[in-house]
Amino acid sequence: MSLYRNSAWFLKGLTEFTKGAFLSVSKNFVEKDLETSMAGRSFMITGANSGIGKATAMAVAKKGGTIHMVCRNKDKAEEARAEIVKESGNKEIYVHILDLTETKKVWEFEESFKKKYKTLNVLINNAGCMMTKREVNGEGLEKSFASNSLAVYILIKSLIPLLEKSPDPRVITVSSGGMLVQKLRTGNLQSQRGRYDGTMVYAQNKRQQVVMTEQFAKAHPSIHFSVMHPGWVDTPTIANAMPDFHSSMKERLRTPEQGADTVVWLAVSEAAVKNPSGRFFQDRQVASAHLPLAWTHSSQLEDQKFMSVMEDLAKSFQPH
Repeated sequence: MSLYRNSAWFLKGLTEFTKGAFLSVSKNFVEKDLETSMAGRSFMITGANSGIGKATAMAVAKKGGTIHMVCRNKDKAEEARAEIVKESGNKEIYVHILDLTETKKVWEFEESFKKKYKTLNVLINNAGCMMTKREVNGEGLEKSFASNSLAVYILIKSLIPLLEKSPDPRVITVSSGGMLVQKLRTGNLQSQRGRYDGTMVYAQNKRQQVVMTEQFAKAHPSIHFSVMHPGWVDTPTIANAMPDFHSSMKERLRTPEQGADTVVWLAVSEAAVKNPSGRFFQDRQVASAHLPLAWTHSSQLEDQKFMSVMEDLAKSFQPH
């Protein structure tokens, strides 16, 4: 990462991604945007047992939405479900156990989900995986890529038929400001070349999510796609994978509820879908997915090549 990108990103973060920045910009939020009932609408949220995912699930549950929590750890998921049910009074909260790093299991999950449930209004790709060293899953795929990119691709691709026949379908993906320092690298998707830096691999995955969102939006105009940056949020992922950053910035980090605000807004408000599909959001506003002069833009040809690679890779793990 260049010195310019690093410096520009950190300066932007200090002015836009902190708790103080949220408190400032939130003064201009339109409260009635979130004054809506979600009764009768269903939401799938990955990583819903902690952090931003749990805060999102709680907020939507309080509005009467049916929640499908997709989580890796059964005990933590059931504990979070009990808390959400108790606080929201909403019993339509369902737990699904899935490790997103296991690619074939992702395919199996969505196939069984489509057989059991006939509607899905909103898919929220929230779960994040940040590794400290390069590890591969049982299928030979680098785990961050398998979880943050390929699993997201498979969930979106496979659930599109269900979404398209549901009213007002939406797909929201929780990205990261870290992707601002990364240009799409189709030739090294699984970080096989060069030194492995878990933080930068995560940022690259998040850039891939932005490209996926843009491309899926073009291909499926009946669904509203969006990708967002929650700001710098105090979550278990950040605390575990970036302890120095977490320690030094702890007082400035947003709460999970503040980080989830734009996710909830994109998921439930009428105002959100008035924006074009495929855009990148920050604090309820369309934002640039690139730092000025950072040379992180990829060509349309490169973006299409990436989607083709993802399609081939996803199919290679699809059960027959």
